[in-house]
Amino acid sequence: MFEATTILGYKTDKLAVIGGDGQVTFGNTVLKNNATKIRTLYNDKVLAGFAGSTADAFNLFDMFEGILENKKGDLLKSVVEFSKEWRKDRYLRRLEAMMIVLNTKHIFILSGTGDVVEPEDGKIAAIGSGGNFALSAARALDKHSNLDPKSLVEESLKIAGDLCIYTNKNIKILTLED
Repeated sequence: MFEATTILGYKTDKLAVIGGDGQVTFGNTVLKNNATKIRTLYNDKVLAGFAGSTADAFNLFDMFEGILENKKGDLLKSVVEFSKEWRKDRYLRRLEAMMIVLNTKHIFILSGTGDVVEPEDGKIAAIGSGGNFALSAARALDKHSNLDPKSLVEESLKIAGDLCIYTNKNIKILTLED
């Protein structure tokens, strides 16, 4: 369904990192290779990234950022409220996008069906067509290397770029310290 990108989020107790590739595709054609699909929200206290339809993702970003403002930056309360709003709205339920949102306390995947998923390990999440490749690489590097979090995200996304035809190696990364 989402043949557009790879987004990877990783958090420790004091640091949150999100990275994404820059490829935008339409069918089997690359439209752009340097798109930015990650951003900071709520006065640079929350990181977010999207995969899926770009127009839908911008709508989701705007909606989520409004909820985050209303909840005074409380990420947990914001994702719960976001899920409620998503399920109530028929238009939103048709949006084809997913998001990862995180800070140093929480990391969540927000799905296209209004689900909120906190990764089992509480620290690594990936979405998009190359998400499983990046997630596998990140788990292995987390367990078997001494890479710093930013390097771990970058290397994992490069591996996804080697394997997924919808993911490139034009990687952008944002970090957030507690």
